[in-house]
Amino acid sequence: MSLPAQVIDLFCGVGGLTRGLLDAGLNVIAGFDIDGTCRYAYEHNNGVAFHQESVRDVAGENLAELYNADAIRILVGCAPCQPFSLMRSKLGDANLQDEKYNLLLEFGRLIEEAHPTIISMENVPQLQKSAVFEEFLALLDRNGYHYDMGVVYCPDYGISQSRRRFVLVGSLLGDIHIIPPTHDRHNVPVRNFIGALPAIRAGEIHADDPLHHASELSDINLQRIQASVPGGTWHDWPEELRCPCHRRETGQTYSSVYGRMSWDQVGPTITTQFFRYGTGRYGHPEQDRALSLREGALLQTFPPEYDFIDPDVPFSITSIGRHIGNAVPVRLGEIIGITIREHLLAHNIDI
Repeated sequence: MSLPAQVIDLFCGVGGLTRGLLDAGLNVIAGFDIDGTCRYAYEHNNGVAFHQESVRDVAGENLAELYNADAIRILVGCAPCQPFSLMRSKLGDANLQDEKYNLLLEFGRLIEEAHPTIISMENVPQLQKSAVFEEFLALLDRNGYHYDMGVVYCPDYGISQSRRRFVLVGSLLGDIHIIPPTHDRHNVPVRNFIGALPAIRAGEIHADDPLHHASELSDINLQRIQASVPGGTWHDWPEELRCPCHRRETGQTYSSVYGRMSWDQVGPTITTQFFRYGTGRYGHPEQDRALSLREGALLQTFPPEYDFIDPDVPFSITSIGRHIGNAVPVRLGEIIGITIREHLLAHNIDI
């Protein structure tokens, strides 16, 4: 069957999932996100139209108008994961008050209204324990979708982050399966991703790459990172450098904060705070600073040339760090794309 396949990406952000799908050979025709600050990076790097709209305000007919009449429709998205994070999951029913909690069901509504042939979503593993996820699966069942789902460990697919993500792929054509691991999880070291970047100091911006920009460190944090060893914790510091909270019994378990990465190990999960030394194991393996914005982007598997800096907007390390940390790792997007492509080709459908 020679029909074109076209993808729309909901909750697209700066384009991590879109970039991965494009790299897998799929045709992404539109991205939707409520955050207009993502437009520049999304459009500039991917050549795909960005629609600044809340998914709540989008109707299935709006999406249908974007697909070609004879296209195989693919609808993907990563609804905000904050309500389902490990920390937030401890709040239990309090999460029901989070305005983002029901966005997964808005994705489900658009599936019912637009009738895509293929769907995919990813989120944190804790999503599976939520009532909203049970409703989402019921929606897929009554609409005739075959689906495969599971928690993937990112190093198994070539991503140097100790990160687990829940992935679901679905199809109206028949059984669909997430492709098996592509890498040896023990051989995806940080060095392979950021080891070739030039050295910079805390607070410095590299002259040839404005995204290779490291946050400044206070005097006490400079002393702390100088006392840190790769793969170690704040337990390696002299007593006088330890934070007051770590001297209390209740703070003893937070061993990953103020950590320094190791060249030959998998990196930490990249969050929106990866450029701050004190928020995780984000110390550079050997330089006395936290990760630069570019290093965070590379660990998120964005291409080295991916441009996040809108020349018409004042530079903000916090804003760009949020964009990078919120993104789907590009390589994970590519794995989802390869899964979809192989499924379509197995059904003799062109991509």
